[in-house]
Amino acid sequence: MNITKSEYARRRQRLLEGLPANSLAIVPAAREQLRSRDTFFPFRQDSDFFYLTGFNEPESLLVLIQGREQGQALLFCRERDEEKEMWDGPRLGPERAAEQCGLCDAFPIGDLDDILPGLLEGRDLIHYTMGRFPQLDRRLQGYLQTIGCAPGTRGAPEMVSLDPLLHDLRLFKSAAEIRLMTRAAEISALGHRRAMQQCRPGLYEYHLEAELLHAFTAAGAREPAYPSIVGSGRNALVMHYCANSAPLKSGELVLIDAGCEYRGYAADITRTFPVNGRFSGPQKAVYEIVLASQQAAIEQIVAGNHWDRPHLASVEVIAQGLKDLGLLKGTLDGLIESGAYRRFYMHRVGHWLGMDVHDVGDYKVYGQWRQLEVGMTMTVEPGIYIASDESGVPEKFRGIGIRIEDDVALQKDGPLVMSVDAPKTVADIEYLMASGDLVQEALL
Repeated sequence: MNITKSEYARRRQRLLEGLPANSLAIVPAAREQLRSRDTFFPFRQDSDFFYLTGFNEPESLLVLIQGREQGQALLFCRERDEEKEMWDGPRLGPERAAEQCGLCDAFPIGDLDDILPGLLEGRDLIHYTMGRFPQLDRRLQGYLQTIGCAPGTRGAPEMVSLDPLLHDLRLFKSAAEIRLMTRAAEISALGHRRAMQQCRPGLYEYHLEAELLHAFTAAGAREPAYPSIVGSGRNALVMHYCANSAPLKSGELVLIDAGCEYRGYAADITRTFPVNGRFSGPQKAVYEIVLASQQAAIEQIVAGNHWDRPHLASVEVIAQGLKDLGLLKGTLDGLIESGAYRRFYMHRVGHWLGMDVHDVGDYKVYGQWRQLEVGMTMTVEPGIYIASDESGVPEKFRGIGIRIEDDVALQKDGPLVMSVDAPKTVADIEYLMASGDLVQEALL
């Protein structure tokens, strides 16, 4: 289950077709990031670069040249080095990299100073996103000065950000991408199931985080897509809580927001469940509102609806539910228009999902909400958060934080919930947590 060489080639071709005549695009790879002294974080490739190449080494650069007869896609990368490979692992080298990635040609990264200035010369537009790679920014400015085309001088090429065009391509997922994202969601759901079954009073939040990481790694997803959130009790009210260090107490809820990254694609799932395996009456009442709001939002993920429609659907259900519980007072229209519901539901219902957990793509086009189209993938994650010291709220509801999040792909026949394997009804959660044996689904 991989993206094929031919699909990477199609992506580059679509990007080239979107460039104006006499343009050149530059897409750098990620740099290795120092962790401490002489140790590095595990390398994670830049998403834009990986989307166009599938090449997973640092110190690399992709150059796309519109209309170049000798070849439009060139790669600069590290050469083979037996001594360094003995310590750090194998490198492909230019020749094998060009073959593996289906590129026209590849050169040693050490030859960049000799080759790239000539490729820049005579170009009208250079598509490159300034500011993300400061060292490369300075090198490009030096190259342009070398060929007498420093920015701002007569005849100099115009520097244009590549992001709008490239990120619009990334917004629409292919069938192969959706298969990878579905697998990421399946693995992540397995982690959530393990955490539910292992949960009991007396453990700590990090014990559940360990169950997540075990499931991810055992299934071939070596990294979480983002720092896992395991928040119990009042910690569930902190949107980006990640200390994961508090004890789990009977009678409290635990909110887990976690997903793996599988072959370059992220999952993002949230489940909330009782530490002792049984929802209390107030917990269940609030939970059912969030679940109903999520279903209402998913039903609005239809081609032709605008991006905001799922959010509005979730707001309507949550505002009505809070009104029914007596936590909000007034008419439904008034509560929505005034934003009174934001006291308990302060974020939007979702975001784009893909190679990045908060994936690229505009939510508005020319100031208007973007219309949903087949191939878009997103999260749906409504929540209700009632502070422990919330005034005017019955004591039984205070301290309850609930979020339910799924990963959804819009297909021709409607929304596909890729994370369906993670239980989310009250009955299914309580049943799973009551079962004695740790979940043992096939990992491969």
